[in-house]
Amino acid sequence: MLPVLLEYETTFEVEAMNEVDHQEEKGVFITWEDLWVTVSDGKNGRKAILQGLKGYAKPGQLLAIMGPSGCGKSTLLDALAGRLGSKSKQTGMILINGRKQALAYGTSAYVTEDDTILTTLTVGEAVYYSAQLQLPDSMSKSEKKERAEFTIREMGLQDAINTRIGGWGSKGISGGQKRRVSICIEILTHPRLLFLDEPTSGLDSAASYYVMSRIASLNKKNGIQMTIIASIHQPSNEIFQLFNNLCLLSSGKTVYFGPVSAANKFFSSNGFPCPSLQNPPDHFVKIINKDFEQEEDPEKGLARGLTTEEAIHILVESYDSSKISHQVHKEISQMKKRDSDAMEKKSHADFLTQCMVLTRRSFVNMYREVGYHWLRLLIYGALALSLGTMFFHIGSSSESIQARASLLVFVVTFLTFITVGAFPYFVEDMKVFERKRPNGHYGVTAYTIGNTLSSVPFLLLMSLIPGAVVYYLVGLHQGHQEFIYFTSILFVSVFLVEGLMMIVASIVPNFLLGIIFGTGILGVMMLDGGFYRLPSDIP
Repeated sequence: MLPVLLEYETTFEVEAMNEVDHQEEKGVFITWEDLWVTVSDGKNGRKAILQGLKGYAKPGQLLAIMGPSGCGKSTLLDALAGRLGSKSKQTGMILINGRKQALAYGTSAYVTEDDTILTTLTVGEAVYYSAQLQLPDSMSKSEKKERAEFTIREMGLQDAINTRIGGWGSKGISGGQKRRVSICIEILTHPRLLFLDEPTSGLDSAASYYVMSRIASLNKKNGIQMTIIASIHQPSNEIFQLFNNLCLLSSGKTVYFGPVSAANKFFSSNGFPCPSLQNPPDHFVKIINKDFEQEEDPEKGLARGLTTEEAIHILVESYDSSKISHQVHKEISQMKKRDSDAMEKKSHADFLTQCMVLTRRSFVNMYREVGYHWLRLLIYGALALSLGTMFFHIGSSSESIQARASLLVFVVTFLTFITVGAFPYFVEDMKVFERKRPNGHYGVTAYTIGNTLSSVPFLLLMSLIPGAVVYYLVGLHQGHQEFIYFTSILFVSVFLVEGLMMIVASIVPNFLLGIIFGTGILGVMMLDGGFYRLPSDIP
């Protein structure tokens, strides 16, 4: 066993020495030591998600964070990226280029597991709008467009540039292409540090390899040595070989951290050889997966009678006491001594540009999404014709007062309540916003202004067209001032409810619960609106 251990430890040292001399000064070195993350566990105090981890990532390298479900892959990624939630408590030391500093905008990017992109936009539009938001105003529109097109070509999406993203109810690009669009959006600023959470999740083997090969090729372009850290579940052997280093976790503990090429030897030296014709990453995860606790036989790589818990203990203890672990500590110590300047924050578009771009993008989305406004306008028009027919020339006698009141109550009530039907689209918009906000693409105020301004033309149409049909067919008060007042009331009512639904969507992201919550608020507002009781009679 000792010669094998020496072999993979020597491999580690040689690779480490060869790589140090080839790092760019512009690159990002990230190290972490004694990293713990705990979360509240109710009555039992706090539960440890990560337990004393150490490791590093270098420019020009791909680091794979692997392990079974629930082992802490995403938590480690979020901790390194500074995206842990308020309920998580982090201790330990994370250094960027030898300094304890926050990741600045434009120098790092984070690609989430789920692809949240507006489905009505084309690939080119999605990337170009993002370029306008993320890149500084010092760049001209043509330069931003050129950067967007270059990034699209870089990820191999030039043939799909005019194809819509697509979603439920509309056909679009494939899952692998959608994942590459998400990556395109995040690398527009040419970040030096890239985080990817499960970049191959939901993709077939061919699409997964194509996505990861494109990611691996990013290190060789733009004159930038990019540091890439990706959490990945069980990659194929082809994808596995694209990575330089492997961080293997189980129950928040480090089972192995080192070169990918030496991982198989590490497991073999500890009595867990990978069977022939089996994918090594699958074998590694199977050995340390406690979800299906059982005694394994020798054919599956474990000694007879050895439990998964015992196997994990053997591997963790072996790694902690190995020379490879000490070499990792030595590498971290060398990186901590780097005398690098603090990371400079890049600038993005100013507030006015953000408002204009978000307004334009939101308008395009609303215009193309039939269910957002057009379907409601069609229903409003049909209902207006029905009301105009039922209350045709209602007259001005005293007997018409009750009919007029019923008509007005119904028009306002229906116009506002059917707005709830567009709630799912509000939720989808909020998902896109919540994913882009942590990356600093744009702020809350710019998003709110853009979404509000883009909806005004559609709300005006929904107020004017049905309002005019009802007003003149029924024969309400003659005169332009009265008609303007009538349609203004309709517009303000719809505008108010649209804003209310956006607030509900930001509080209740589940559209089923949001619809129930929103209609409940509308019901209370209708009761207090003066239609059923005079304001003076309301307690």
